[in-house]
Parts: sequence; structure tokens; C-alpha cells
Amino acid sequence: MASAAAPLTEPQVLAHTKRRLFPDDDGYAVVDTQFSSDRWLESQAIDPSIKEDLAPFNHVRVGSGYPDLVGVRLLQDELLAVDRLGDDPPLVAVEAKGYTTRESVDVKRGVVQAYDRLHEANVAYVAAPVESITQSAKTLARELNVGVLGVDPEGRVEPVEVPRLVGNRTTTETTAIRFQASAQGVADKSFGLNHPKNYLAYPLAVTHPGDTDQILSEYVVGAVNSARKGAAFLDLVEDGPAETQLTPLGREVVRFARREYGSVDAALATFQNWKRSRKRFCDLAPKWGLVTRRVVYRYPVTQLLVEELQHMHDDGIAEPTLLELVEYLHELHPSLTVELFVRGDDDVRSRVLDADGQLQTPPLSEGSTYHSPTVFQLKAMLYHAGIVTSRGAEPSNIDPTTDVWALYEPV
Repeated sequence: MASAAAPLTEPQVLAHTKRRLFPDDDGYAVVDTQFSSDRWLESQAIDPSIKEDLAPFNHVRVGSGYPDLVGVRLLQDELLAVDRLGDDPPLVAVEAKGYTTRESVDVKRGVVQAYDRLHEANVAYVAAPVESITQSAKTLARELNVGVLGVDPEGRVEPVEVPRLVGNRTTTETTAIRFQASAQGVADKSFGLNHPKNYLAYPLAVTHPGDTDQILSEYVVGAVNSARKGAAFLDLVEDGPAETQLTPLGREVVRFARREYGSVDAALATFQNWKRSRKRFCDLAPKWGLVTRRVVYRYPVTQLLVEELQHMHDDGIAEPTLLELVEYLHELHPSLTVELFVRGDDDVRSRVLDADGQLQTPPLSEGSTYHSPTVFQLKAMLYHAGIVTSRGAEPSNIDPTTDVWALYEPV
């Protein structure tokens, strides 16, 4: 006779739930840092494969507390009581409950916790072992508009109560997750090239009557896919399934090129002369440098970085190091700072943030801790735009205690 399956722990419930709600790369989710340790409670170890499924970790405040999981993704219709409101994916908060040394699971408490998240989330769920979900817990969830997800011993997750989407107020912390789930979120695939001319030229290549990839490769750069992705991240193009379309900002870049050079062809010929140039772009081509500044400043995190660097300058920190910048930013914008600068690997996040979400300084002194798209490619573009004083570098080549992030023109 087969033995009964072991009772599901909270990390197991959460891992199964995350796979159900966020099954692919369409969207973004983080799990709270309390699950980043090797043990869950004193008596329960967290299996490494479970930790891998739960990563990345962050400590994101939603409502008056920190949900076990928070993410942004369009949900399947069967998980909601009504059709989606608009095209924007909802902010989802999940509280997980599982067995500990006690025989019962406090699902009702999870419902109340999830309800609190609805002040800032669009939809909230409690996930628990299916056999632990009582009728009274379901009734309470229905009254509070909280979804209930039942998890069986085989890892299947099914809706027991389905919630309605609601509006919310956005905070800096929830904005960090919305930003990461957007087309402009910081990820390893965001900026593959470290010179803004490769992205600014992409709208010109799209406008040219010739084949876009061939034109870009001939005049600007051979890494066409990286140029296209970077142009999309900078909101110069919309990279749709059928064809690439210019955004209003991308069309403005084309208008500038035509006004300055008379035609797209002539502008691209100028870009061809800049191949392999190491000179700072705002010095090499001052007018294009101004365009670069405008485009890069439209990138959502640029303004925040510039404003906080200015505040650091005002506080007497004229040339902050990367380590100093991250520590400073984390005091003000903890979730966004982690998402922007710290790699999403389980090992990295687990060392940078303790179980309570507190920042640990020693790992911040290691270059390997950092997101390359931020400390290399984004910083390089800020440098070429004349915003910061030094160019970026690969994390493996960075000493965070000496890598300077200073404004070129502090006010």
C-alpha cells in the first residue's frame, strides 16, 4: 500500500502556486526574502530545487505588510471572476499557507493578510493545501474579494474562490515590480550594446526602404537583435509579432535626422563614420548627444538616478561609489534598488538580502553581485549622453568600492 504524501509546507505551496500563476517569461514575480534561507522554521529545510523555483527574492511592501509573492502578469480567465479590466496586466499578491508542526493550517489568517494587499494590488490570493480550506475560509474570502487557490499533494493548483480585479494606488515599491514586468524592465536581455548610437539608428533603419536588418548591419552594427531590443527598451520602437513600428519618440528621432541631414540615407552614412569610435558621443556629435540625453532621460529609472545623485552631491558626496549609491538608494527605494542593481540569481539575492529584507553590505563589494544591464550598458549610455562622468563596465571588471557614479553637471 502506497504511503500518504507528506503534508505540503508553505514553501512548497508557494512554489506550486508561482508555477501556476507565472508559468513562463510573460510577466515578472518575486518571492519574499523570508523564503531565501536554507531552512523554513527550525525543523524544516527548504529543498534547493524549491528555492530555485521561488527565486528571485525581494522584500516588497504591499499594503501594510510583505506578501509572500508579488508579480505582474495577465492571468488566465479561470482565475478571475470577471473579464480583465483594460489591457494592462494586474499586480498580483499571494499569501501562502502550509503545514508546520501543527495539524491545522490557518487559511483564514491568510485571507485577511491577502485582503490587506488589495489597497495596492489589483488582485490577491491565499494559496493553501486544498484539504485545509474550510467552508468558513471560503465564505470569508468571498466576502473580502480574495481568491483562494487549492494545492493538492501532486502540485496541482486550482481556483476554489475566484476574485474580481480592483483598482489600486501605486507606491514606489509596487512600481518597482510593475517596472520589471514592463517592456522596459531591467533584465539580462534589456541592453545588449553599450553605445546609444546603435539604438538611435534603429528607427532610421526601420524608416529606410531597404531591409531593416541589412541596413542596420551595413551602416551601424551587426548585432541587429540587440539593437532592436534596446530600441524597444528605450521606447523608440514597438517590437510587435508582425512588424516593428516606430513610437512617437522614434518618429521624432527620424524627424531630427531628416532635418539635420536632409534624408535618412545621409544620416545613416554619418553613423557609418562613427563605427568603432571610442569617443564620448556627446563630444563626437553634440546634437546627437542632446537627442541621446532626451531619449535616455525618458527611460523610467534615469530621472530617479539623476535626482538621487544630485541629492548625494547636495549632501557632500560628490563622487559616490557604486557601493555608496546602492546603500543610499536602498534606504529610499528598497525594492526598486534591488531590482535595478542586483542580479536575480537565488544565490546573489540570498546573500544581499537577509530573511527580513535587510541589505547586507559585504556582497555589495563584489562586482559579480550586480546587473550588467545597469552597471555596464545603462551607465555607458548615461556617460555618452553627458549625464555621468565615467562609462560603465562589465561586473567582472568592477570594484564597487571605487567605481564612481557622479553627475557630469551637478546643479
